[in-house]
Formats: sequence, C-alpha cells, structure tokens
Amino acid sequence: MARIFAVGLAPAARGGNRTGRVFTGDETSNNLMRALYETGYANQPYSISRDDGLILRDIYLTASVKCVPPENRPARKEILNCSNYLVEEIRVLGRSRVFIALGRIAWDSLKHAVGIALGASIPSYSFHHGAEYMVETRLRGGVWLIASYHPSPRNMRTGRLSHNMLVKIFKRARELADLYSQG
Repeated sequence: MARIFAVGLAPAARGGNRTGRVFTGDETSNNLMRALYETGYANQPYSISRDDGLILRDIYLTASVKCVPPENRPARKEILNCSNYLVEEIRVLGRSRVFIALGRIAWDSLKHAVGIALGASIPSYSFHHGAEYMVETRLRGGVWLIASYHPSPRNMRTGRLSHNMLVKIFKRARELADLYSQG
C-alpha cells in the first residue's frame, strides 16, 4: 500500500475522463508522470492509456472531484458531494502518512477529508507551493500535508511550476514517509 497519497482537482475531459484512469492521456498527466518517474514512483515517464504498462510504486493518485466539472471549475456543492469518496480513500489507504495536494482546490478538499477520515482538527493552513505541515491525528498519529501547484500545462508553460519544483515535492514526500519507516 502507498505511503504517499496525492490528490488533484478532477479527471480531465480529454484525459482521465476519456481514459478511465486519473492523470492519464493528457499533457497534465505527462507533466506529473515525468516527475514521478524521475523520483522512482513510476516505471515510465508517461501515462497515455489504461493499458500502457504504467506501474506506480508507493504512491496513490486520486482527485477531489470524481467527474469532469463544467469549465474545469467545480461548484462547492460538487466538491462536498465527492468529499465522502476522498474520506473513504484516505481511510482505506492505512499506510499513507504523507498527503500531497496538487492545486488549491485539492488542498482545501484534502484538509477537509484528512480531518474527517483521521480525526484531526486542521487549522486553516495557507496554500502555497512547497508548504508542508505536520498534523496530529487521532487515528494515524502524525501525518504530513504538502501543497504543490497543479502540473497543468498553463502552470508549466508560464513557469509558475517547473519540472524541478514538482520533482522536489515528490522527493520531499519520500523523505517524510521514510521518517515514519525508520521510527
């Protein structure tokens, strides 16, 4: 089971929604998979279809919203409707101790879901790329929340997020997960 749990916004219309696998079949997925491959979480630097041979190691990928939102902007009601699924995913993946949010909406959803799933009161931690916070939970002890900009083509092209910045997030996640393995 995965020690790292990463959450994005929603399946992309021409990506995960079309292929049936989150972060698959579009430029965003390739930006993410390239970083996951370089940091040892994926066996290949791309994700193009459900049968492309991709194997993820020690990381679980999901989305805050489970269907394609209109204009890629989910309404608050949509986010809340899907939050029960995210809560259950967190509960089921019992080894996960490091949680990464890819984007602000994922950040807000993740904080809410971790609080419910693991029994924690999570302060209104601010979102900015590279932010990391340790949270004490009743059900899993200490867990880490890490914020990252979303690996969208727009963020990558404008330089808001670079490949190296994304790689750094996943390397740091492994360092934090390893702390629990040693303790």
